[in-house]
Amino acid sequence: MKKILAFMLMVSPFVAYADTPTPTPPVIKRVSIFSTTTDWAALTGLPLRQFTGKFSWTNSDVKQGLVLYYLDAFPCYGEADSVRVWLGPNKQDEGKLRLVCVHAPQEISFTWRNATRDADQAVSTGILKCPVTGERELKIDLSKCTRGPDWRDYK
Repeated sequence: MKKILAFMLMVSPFVAYADTPTPTPPVIKRVSIFSTTTDWAALTGLPLRQFTGKFSWTNSDVKQGLVLYYLDAFPCYGEADSVRVWLGPNKQDEGKLRLVCVHAPQEISFTWRNATRDADQAVSTGILKCPVTGERELKIDLSKCTRGPDWRDYK
């Protein structure tokens, strides 16, 4: 009997805590930024191939300079080190566009902003949709691109 009583006295503090509700931790909603790259070769059964972009433009298309960042979209995704291009007056350029695709795209989209060659990375202005011709070397004529809404106009 003494053993049972001793055991009950020893366990009783724990029983008291068992009835105490555990505070619910606050729910913190976070935005998760992760790659959306999908294994399109596996999903489509088509082999992936590498494509490069070749731009043509006039000085009036770029003014002091134009920074473009490729926006991933089926049938292509951009290679991480090759999605930023700066185009400037007098056919100056810096960077490259290299894509991995299941087939040659007919249109691609970029974010864009006017900037000089050495400008820091900053918020872009909006979206630019460009028709594409060619096979392995994609030809992008800036004069044929259409400007979409600026980012501030998206709701």
